Amino acid sequence: MPAPGLLLVLSAPSGAGKTTLARRFVGAHDDAHFSVSATTRAPRGAERDGVDYHFVSADRFAALVEEGALAEWAEVYGQRYGTLRATVDEALAAGRVAVFDIDVQGGAQVKAAWPDRAVTVFVLPPSREELERRLRRRSTDPDEAIARRLDAAREEIARGLAAYDYLVVNDDVEAALGRIEAVVAHERARLAGREDAALARLAATLRRGQVDTSKWST
Repeated sequence: MPAPGLLLVLSAPSGAGKTTLARRFVGAHDDAHFSVSATTRAPRGAERDGVDYHFVSADRFAALVEEGALAEWAEVYGQRYGTLRATVDEALAAGRVAVFDIDVQGGAQVKAAWPDRAVTVFVLPPSREELERRLRRRSTDPDEAIARRLDAAREEIARGLAAYDYLVVNDDVEAALGRIEAVVAHERARLAGREDAALARLAATLRRGQVDTSKWST
């Protein structure tokens, strides 16, 4: 019997490395694919329509919302982003893993709509100090802009710690990827009714409430 489909929601503050982990996960699993979001923003660089995003007009996005065609959507920095409901339905019907690289607001919407088939994983940086170092290293923004990003990161972390199913610290990419893979394997086994005791024990250590969050919650 094939493994059941699953919605893997990955969220994190900017700089924590969730996009790298999402890409690594999809690259390592033939039955996993990215959930391609619709957005009202213009393409950047070499981005391609239908591959990186579905680029739509503001009017078309509003129509998708009105039609109930979006599984989740949010406005970020004046632009709208959302997940097409058809993407979710196709993944679940085909027994695939749809990987969502979205913020906590969108993740909460996916979890509310598919509580039994969506698993939410919040990716944490090793520490707040390391997060600030990464943001400063990759940005040419002035200090005021970086401060705003750090404030947004603190809010995103607080929401993720309070609501997400699992917490994964990205202290090492390979180790963090292994933890996410263990969570997915455990959840798919659970849905299929054939839980593995070792996987269940490992996944339990990553559950919200079991991870020491003192570095980020104080």
